[in-house]
Amino acid sequence: MRSYDLIEYLSMLTERGGSDLHLSANAPPMGRIHGTLMPLTDEILDANDTRELLLNVLKESQRAKLEHEWELDFAIQVENLGRFRGNASFSLGKMEVNFRYIPAVIPDLADLGHGPTVQRLAEMREGLVLVTGVSGSGKTTTLCSMTQQISRSRAANIICIEDPIEYVFSHSTSLIRQRQVGSDTQSFAHAMKSALRQDADVIVVSELRDLETMRTAITAAETGHLVISTLHTSEATGTMTRIFDAFPEEQQDYVGAQLASCLRGIVCQHLIPRADGLGRVLASEIMTMNHGVARCIRDRRFSQLAGLIQLGGQDGMHTIDDSLLHLLTNDFIALDYALAHCRDRDFIKTNFQKHLRDTAPDPKKKR
Repeated sequence: MRSYDLIEYLSMLTERGGSDLHLSANAPPMGRIHGTLMPLTDEILDANDTRELLLNVLKESQRAKLEHEWELDFAIQVENLGRFRGNASFSLGKMEVNFRYIPAVIPDLADLGHGPTVQRLAEMREGLVLVTGVSGSGKTTTLCSMTQQISRSRAANIICIEDPIEYVFSHSTSLIRQRQVGSDTQSFAHAMKSALRQDADVIVVSELRDLETMRTAITAAETGHLVISTLHTSEATGTMTRIFDAFPEEQQDYVGAQLASCLRGIVCQHLIPRADGLGRVLASEIMTMNHGVARCIRDRRFSQLAGLIQLGGQDGMHTIDDSLLHLLTNDFIALDYALAHCRDRDFIKTNFQKHLRDTAPDPKKKR
């Protein structure tokens, strides 16, 4: 019999600075602490434990949906702890659940590690901005931070389409309307089409999951709305490939022309463990639009994008390797992690060795 309830497990997670709680049958409760998965207690949960811990926090309608569809996205608010996004599923016929901690305060972009380019993207009045990265890379936090900056800086009608709603916004200078897929709207695509008729200035979509949502997002960006969304891709070239591959071949030339016109920027991000062990630090690749990038997108010459990003510093661009090298030479991350996330290992090794030589003390100088 387990010794703790769900609130206590969530408390253990937040007290240790963790991001995720995993409850699975025949395993201890596991927390992801600064990117590393580790047990929170020594006890082993059985199938009844995980089932009870999950079902006790679900509404009747959510329980029915889980039993019918075998998967469920939801969110819970825990008094004195905060908000958590949940995902429930089955494994070998047994219920299991993951909880992602959502901090009460949305960090500013600068506090997340983003520079002026990302802040300028949030100041755009129209076009498409994409925030990409693997699961757990902080995409949603960046998306919400951009939304918060827009809300504070100008009067706009902001429509957020989410599944589920994570951060809960308060109306500021802007009007923010949050819609949850499954309870406020049937799908991302339906909500996107509806937003076009709701006098929206900014449309925030938690993820471009399907072709219809992508199509509507691009159309909305073309017609004068600022659309901000996420994709599960790790670098700019892969982001463009992912979008084009979603469309039929005969439509890709048209999509290329649309994106060359309306895309404003792609922010690809990774969270890397800090060298001092005190959490994680942001590494990013940023692509903004200039004539060269637009031409490559229109002609589908994606292999050339990395080179254009490397040359696009004056337009606010930088590659993931530039970001990793900066973190590495300033002692934020270790070499192994830089090499694990880079595009060009030789670039990292060569420039890091040069940095070590340049900063090494001169043995000829007297103390």
